Amino acid sequence: MKIVKNVAAQGEMLIRRVASFEGGSKPFEAEGNHFILAHSETGHHHVIDRTKVRVTEQVKAPTGMAILQLIVDEPAVIEHLRGHDTHEPLMLSEGLWEVRLQREYTPGGYRRVAD
Repeated sequence: MKIVKNVAAQGEMLIRRVASFEGGSKPFEAEGNHFILAHSETGHHHVIDRTKVRVTEQVKAPTGMAILQLIVDEPAVIEHLRGHDTHEPLMLSEGLWEVRLQREYTPGGYRRVAD
């Protein structure tokens, strides 16, 4: 397991520690026991335990991007819900974290990166 000190990347996610959150936010709903931070068409969602964090979504993210705001109340792990070919779990310590779901440019405009 990788312990994240300030910044990490995994799939389409960029995870970074922040001092404060920018802009307005809206509630982000949990699914079952987890917050799904990044969905995957192949079913290997990146998730974090809903009992250890509070999550909101920034209202005015750049086109094609989503920005999640995490308040980590106790150490929490971002992991996959897939039994094979997974990324290494990432441990986040207490504090404020931002998860940016990256975007890419196509001839049709910006779109979210698919993992």
